[in-house]
Amino acid sequence: MSIPLFIAAAIAEIAGCFAFFAWWRNDVPALWLVPGILALVAFAWLLALAPIDAAGRAYAAYGGIYIAVALVWLWAAEGIRPDRYDVVGAMICLFGAAVILFSPRGA
Repeated sequence: MSIPLFIAAAIAEIAGCFAFFAWWRNDVPALWLVPGILALVAFAWLLALAPIDAAGRAYAAYGGIYIAVALVWLWAAEGIRPDRYDVVGAMICLFGAAVILFSPRGA
């Protein structure tokens, strides 16, 4: 259940931050901030729903998934295709997230 939540949280976080980025740097209307704020609230709510025993562990695992989703955003929303170094870096991060999420924990 954590991975779909993390993907949804990453999309919300990236969309929210992109709204601020676009307003600040790309001269879009300030109204972009409204959905941006709502997206960032959705991000925090979604991340809090993750069924993981410790917040820090949830944030660490989320980080790896966030990086991969950010590169998908780069390609889909900004039209910039990730290069091989982006892909390798994301794979390393996803491996790290998998280790955190799926390692057996002592009782």
